[in-house]
This record gives sequence, structure tokens and C-alpha cells, in this order.
Amino acid sequence: MDFIGALSSANLQFLLKGFLITIEVALLSIAISFIISVLVGTVRYAKVPFLGKLFAVLVETIRNLPLLLIIFFIYFALPQIGIKLDKFTAAVVALVIFESAMISEIVRGGLNSVEKGLIEAGRSSGLTKTQTLWHIVLPIALRRMVPPIVSQFISLLKDTSLAVVIALPELMNHVQIINGHNINYVIPTFLFAALLYFVVNYLLSLASRRLENKHT
Repeated sequence: MDFIGALSSANLQFLLKGFLITIEVALLSIAISFIISVLVGTVRYAKVPFLGKLFAVLVETIRNLPLLLIIFFIYFALPQIGIKLDKFTAAVVALVIFESAMISEIVRGGLNSVEKGLIEAGRSSGLTKTQTLWHIVLPIALRRMVPPIVSQFISLLKDTSLAVVIALPELMNHVQIINGHNINYVIPTFLFAALLYFVVNYLLSLASRRLENKHT
């Protein structure tokens, strides 16, 4: 093992540059997938004709596929029908598709957890179904969804490492490049990568607990 050589100034900058790509992919995927999942989960909860069943089929199909297969399909298969995406976009699209399906189930479960008495109270006060959903059900459900959604976001951050298979220049790709120069760098670089993942995920966990305590 060569910690000094592996974690030299140049290598650290290279690894942090890769981690920046990891964070960018994760943040963009989180933002887009959250919006889509709230929409999909709400439509399924409201049992909107046709769309509800269509989303149910899509969600169940995607949830039962490995993320790696989706990444391969987006990057290698879509060009066969004329849709060619760069590595960054392909990684984001694959993560958004997979995470939207996973988080939409959390959203639907959260909406279903809201007590019927609160819904009936909203309706009896003169609110329409849509208004009750928007002003009563959704705000309560979103607060309850915080812990599982943050857990899913943590999984998403870790799942970005799978984009190494399409050579996205993220953290694990840069780790592999450095390790290719010297086998003695393997353990130090992996430990450093693990530290970066741990710090960010731990901070997310702390934020989740703080939000949960704030609303209890």
C-alpha cells in the first residue's frame, strides 16, 4: 500500500473532480425523479382512469429490473433506434427512470397513510377532492415520507457508481484510472472513495432525522 503516492495532491484533485461529477449526477437525478415520482404516486393514489393503470404497469416493470440493465439499455440500445445520449445524460436518465419508480411507491404509500378522518373533514368543510388532496393529504404525507425518501436518495447517490460501466468520469471511474497506474494505490483510493460516500450519506441521514424530529 502506498497512501502517500495514492493520495498525492494531483490524485486527490482527480478523485474530487470525479466526485463532483457524482454529486452533479445525483442532485440532478434526485430533483427530476422527485418531481416525477410525486406526480406518478399521486395519479396512482387518485386512481385516475387509464393513467393510474398505465403508471402501475410501468412502475412494477421498472422496479423489477436491475438498474445496471437500464443503464446499459439507455446508453447502448437506444442508439440503435437513433437516440444517442452522452454518458452524463444517459446516467441521469437511467437513474431518473429507476428512482422515479421506487420513490413513487413511497409517495403512494405516504398518501395512503393519511387518516380518512382528515380527508372527510376536508371534504365536509367544502373542499373539492383536488383541494383536499393538495391542501391536506399531500402536505401531511410528504412530512411522513421524509425518512424513506432520504434513504432512497442515499441509495441513489451510491447507485451512481454503477455508471462506471459506461465510463462516466465519476468517482469510481477515476479510482479505477488511478489504480491502473499502480496496484499499490488500490486500498488507499478505495478507502478515500468510501470516506467521501460515507460523509455525504451521513450528512443526508442527519438532515433526515432533523426534519423528522422537527415535524413530530
